[in-house]
Amino acid sequence: MKEEDAGPPNRELYALLHISPEASDEEIRKAYRQWAQIYHPDKHQAPHMKDIATENFQRICEAYEILSDVNKRQIYDIYGMEGLNSGLELGPKLNKVEELKEELERLRRRKEEEKIFAHFRPSGTMLANMSLPNFLNGGGIIQGMAMTSEVQSQISKRNAIAIGGNLVVNGNSGGGAATAVFRHQISPVSTVEFMASAGLRALIGVETSRQLSSHSTATMGVAMSLKDGSLNLSNSWTRQLSETASGNIQLALGPESSIAVGWKMKDVKMSAAGELKFGTSSFGASAHYNHQFSSKSHGRIGGKVGSTTLEIEVGGGRKLSKFSTVRMLYTIGIQGIFWRFELHRGGQKLIIPILLSRHLNPVLATGAFILPTSVYFLLKKFVLKPYYLKKEKQKALENVEKTSAKVHEARAAAEKAQQLLQNVANRKRTRQLETNGLVITRAWYGNRTTLSRKNESFETHNELTSQVMDVTLPLNFLVDDSGQLKLHEGVKKSGIMGFCDPCPGEPKQLHVEYTYRGESYEVVVDDYEELLIPEERHRI
Repeated sequence: MKEEDAGPPNRELYALLHISPEASDEEIRKAYRQWAQIYHPDKHQAPHMKDIATENFQRICEAYEILSDVNKRQIYDIYGMEGLNSGLELGPKLNKVEELKEELERLRRRKEEEKIFAHFRPSGTMLANMSLPNFLNGGGIIQGMAMTSEVQSQISKRNAIAIGGNLVVNGNSGGGAATAVFRHQISPVSTVEFMASAGLRALIGVETSRQLSSHSTATMGVAMSLKDGSLNLSNSWTRQLSETASGNIQLALGPESSIAVGWKMKDVKMSAAGELKFGTSSFGASAHYNHQFSSKSHGRIGGKVGSTTLEIEVGGGRKLSKFSTVRMLYTIGIQGIFWRFELHRGGQKLIIPILLSRHLNPVLATGAFILPTSVYFLLKKFVLKPYYLKKEKQKALENVEKTSAKVHEARAAAEKAQQLLQNVANRKRTRQLETNGLVITRAWYGNRTTLSRKNESFETHNELTSQVMDVTLPLNFLVDDSGQLKLHEGVKKSGIMGFCDPCPGEPKQLHVEYTYRGESYEVVVDDYEELLIPEERHRI
């Protein structure tokens, strides 16, 4: 799925009338009257212009008919034209607004229930510990392995079950355990879990969680070991400190009592976490910071200090696909120098720590850091980047071929619509020139990657021309009498009269260059982003 698919759905009719999705009934009627004056067939004498006007006038009438009807508008906002064409608005049971809302809510609940019953999430981790010094001394390179696996299933709307197990092998010894957890949703704000484990850690326990407020959650649990009968009590409190940060306190009472205080922070570009823990026989502190360099790559730095550990960790990762991520980390500390490779695929993880040296040799430590970093950047520049660029270009060409007929038809319709707008747009442009007001000098809409190559001439490159379209004329038409232009947030711009989608399935942007009071301005906005001009921050 492409990035743009995550945008707000079903807004083409709002774009067609050039109104906000929150427009009132009066605003809808006003917009319809204005567009009807432009596209009414009686306004045009030439036969071919009358045909174009008739076609677009029907589009305006259809948009007005749907958006001015309370029932149809609600269906359209939720399900789009597909919901309307399915006949959902018909029938004696759906005559009242309240009944319509009830029916739509019932359909939503049914879809959610189907999703819940189909919900089946497997997850697992495989860890392989390797030792280079041991291998060089004639021993085996693999020193130990650990595997965990868990399957979660939603057996009803309020009940879920998770069954898992783990196996650990270290040298000539090993062990394993099997665990089952039953989770019940007591109410919208509280849950209870029953757990049983057999094998390496045989125990039974129960844990309950409750949301104390919109920002706070508390959890309390008790577990009993089946080997020695000891009890472990646990309590934790979590509070949302801000939109991006949360804090927690954990208290454990038992053979190994401890108290821990932690925090987490996450936004679009970064995530960070830290914890300070004191126990009856140990203490420790840890923290890490992740920075998102792009949608596909990130860097990480972290550290741990305590009674038994002291280490620093640096590294990074890259997203290979929607479900797969690879990561490499470099760790140096009192336990030695390590490389750590990770592969994340859906809910599965493969983790391979490699011990390079048990001694903190400065030369080896420097080389172990520089070598993988250099290899990565060389591979990225000469292998990975060319491969992905070639792959993306191939996918783009395949998409162009598949949608060429649809795009050709849409372009023809947009060009016809622009013909009807031309006279009024030219008059508005001339009026703005006379008053030194807002004039759109150049505007292109289309493929985001193509528009980023704005220094190239769109007119002389067929490849570029097929991915973008000139929308200078319709934007000049939309400039109001006060010398302003506004495109509403949440409305896909390809639905605007005189626009079309030149590259279906690809992320798009609008690039606008304009003049205002003798100054030049430039702005680029995403497909669903609001545009309001003129603005001082757009000045070149």
